[in-house]
Amino acid sequence: MQEFRIKMFLGLVVFILLVDSYVWQAIKILIKDKATWYKKAIKYIYWTVPFIVFFVFISTWFYHFQEENKTIRTYLGAFFFIIYASKIVTVLFILLDDIKRLLVLTWRYFERFLPHGKEDAEEEELEEAIEPESQKITRSQFIARAGIMAGAVPFVILSRGLFSGAYNYQVRRVNLVLPNLPEAFDGIKMLQISDVHTGSFLDKDAVYRGIQLIKEQKAHVAFFTGDFVNNRTNEANEWVEMFSEVKAPMGVYSIFGNHDYGDYVSDWKSPEEKAQNLQDLVDVHKTMGWNLLRNEHVLLEREGKKLGILGVENWGDRGRFQKFGDVDKAKSGMPDVPVKIMLSHDPSHFDTIISKQHPDIDLTLSGHTHGFQFGVEFGNKRWSPSQYIYPHWADLYKIEKQMLYVNRGYGFLGYPGRVGIMPEITVFTLNRMA
Repeated sequence: MQEFRIKMFLGLVVFILLVDSYVWQAIKILIKDKATWYKKAIKYIYWTVPFIVFFVFISTWFYHFQEENKTIRTYLGAFFFIIYASKIVTVLFILLDDIKRLLVLTWRYFERFLPHGKEDAEEEELEEAIEPESQKITRSQFIARAGIMAGAVPFVILSRGLFSGAYNYQVRRVNLVLPNLPEAFDGIKMLQISDVHTGSFLDKDAVYRGIQLIKEQKAHVAFFTGDFVNNRTNEANEWVEMFSEVKAPMGVYSIFGNHDYGDYVSDWKSPEEKAQNLQDLVDVHKTMGWNLLRNEHVLLEREGKKLGILGVENWGDRGRFQKFGDVDKAKSGMPDVPVKIMLSHDPSHFDTIISKQHPDIDLTLSGHTHGFQFGVEFGNKRWSPSQYIYPHWADLYKIEKQMLYVNRGYGFLGYPGRVGIMPEITVFTLNRMA
């Protein structure tokens, strides 16, 4: 483990030095004509940031400094993420110009060997000799300034998302038409939240405002589609009482997500400790009054009519995500009901298994993607980097006779903010006809 951390740290050092060195070249051009004291001040301020980054990572990874202070750790991490995301944009902007100039210089070199190439090259050299030196400097300054301004855009956007996006809960209302829906269930309201990630929360008052929004919806039944914690069950301890207020007359039903199993913790003392961590999370769901479904089903009954709810363990076909979900097991012993609703954390489960092998599942509710916590949404038009990984990453999708809804998530992970893709509370109204 220590060897892995050292390799990660060395990789981080190389990355930061390369990015900072490249951006520094642009800054040097901009301050070239400034006073000596000014240039020294800018230099010291600029290079202080990477040294702070190194100190924080060394102290956190190797000496566990500030490990208990989640707020400081989270916001320092966010600050570094924003700084270097912005610098990467600057690097890309300047790099494109450098590549262009390299191609031009390469062409000019080989042009000398073409017919009349030498003559043309001599003319260009003459033009360059005549060109005022100040004009060359102006062009370099323009490129440097444009690169810095390009990097300022993500800095402003990500900083704003840090302070205004993380807890800006949005209630999204969706009308679902299910032709086979029993008349007794016509008009009932279902509520979904997903990806709470209690280990990331920093503001209890803000989180509780979201809980109040949930309660105000007065849904008949509520669903939670996975990832209650980031890594360890003890992250949830201070939030159990608050989320226990999420209730519904027909029950609250929940499932596990990929983060709930403790698979991203590398220092479990034993397999038994990891297993106990998961059992503790099972107990948390029970304490909150949530009915945890682990490859199981339940029947909702109203006026003598029934509707099927199935919940599976996490199953994902991206990367190394767990494949614990078993739809056949969840269906086992289930009577024939006119409508079946599946809770499955990862939407790739729908894409790969449910839509292809289980056409009798009418609706699947998922989460997992968070909408990347970054994107743009205008009406029915939306874009997010998430779409390059998950074809179904947010909102409602209809595939032949089946439907999939992907919730954008209630919490956040990593970057403690959201830009364009706000945290979501979904309220579905079931209808027999449009």
